[in-house]
Amino acid sequence: MNLTIDVTAETFPIAGTFTISRSSKTEAKIVLVKISDGINVGRGECVPYARYGESVESVMEEIALVSQRIIARPDRTNLQTFMKAGAARNAIDCALWDFEAKRLGIPARNSLRVRNPHPLITAYTLSLGTPEEMANAAKAVSHRSLLKMKVGGEGDLERVRAVVASAPNSKIILDANEGWTEDNVVANMEAVALLNVALIEQPLPVGKDAILGKIIHPVPICADESAHTSETLAELKSRYDAVNIKLDKTGGLTEAIKMRDQAKALGFQIMVGCMVGTSLGMAPAVLLAQKAEFVDLDGPLLLARDRETALRYEGSLVYPPERELWG
Repeated sequence: MNLTIDVTAETFPIAGTFTISRSSKTEAKIVLVKISDGINVGRGECVPYARYGESVESVMEEIALVSQRIIARPDRTNLQTFMKAGAARNAIDCALWDFEAKRLGIPARNSLRVRNPHPLITAYTLSLGTPEEMANAAKAVSHRSLLKMKVGGEGDLERVRAVVASAPNSKIILDANEGWTEDNVVANMEAVALLNVALIEQPLPVGKDAILGKIIHPVPICADESAHTSETLAELKSRYDAVNIKLDKTGGLTEAIKMRDQAKALGFQIMVGCMVGTSLGMAPAVLLAQKAEFVDLDGPLLLARDRETALRYEGSLVYPPERELWG
């Protein structure tokens, strides 16, 4: 089997500006991997993330260094042994899943033992802004059943109150992106619990979250930046109630499945999340998330344009991918 690997950098404009506690951006920078035997083409994408020391250039270089090994042995299990978890491995791993499905004519959902995947309710993310800005954004999407709002700084309680008032029928997830501190985390949690917030993602910075194992959780707390692969789970158990599994952190669907299963065995709730990417990046995650308690796969909804072949979104629902897109 003569294989080729093609790697391309792509840019997709974001609809407006996407702001979190650390930064703002107006475009999503993506790396696309195609693996082909001349007939079948498997595709996977990743979103390099500066928070984890990644860039488009570093990811493309990492892929180039291992391309010949992959061509010689296009095996997902073997891939885990010589590539570290992260965006580069994710793009290759998902491309191999897609390639295998197309070459064998067996949908990836079968290999995942997901016989009848169903549409999922996905969160819709509100970018960090002033309370008034976030209230206006929430009002515009108040018909959605699940909203995730970015917080992480002074004025967070005013932001939450404003969003809850503007979208009273929506369940709310908070994502602090490590923006709270040991000094305010208890008071913040107690206050948002009274506002019926459903989940808080990564309130404290990685390495400064030990206090979470010593305090009451009036709202379940989800590890995001602290949770990368299955190897990190045991040490998180005393501090977190849920884990956010993202393919760009796990290094692909193969490790993500392992992480999900181990997290369930340890009693964690499961959230399947994403970076801001296209439908191609979300597609494998939709299959992974079939039994997750929380789903946050709204990346394409935040873009000004998506791929020509895209996932189907209807209101708060995201539908499983068709063969033409992935898997």
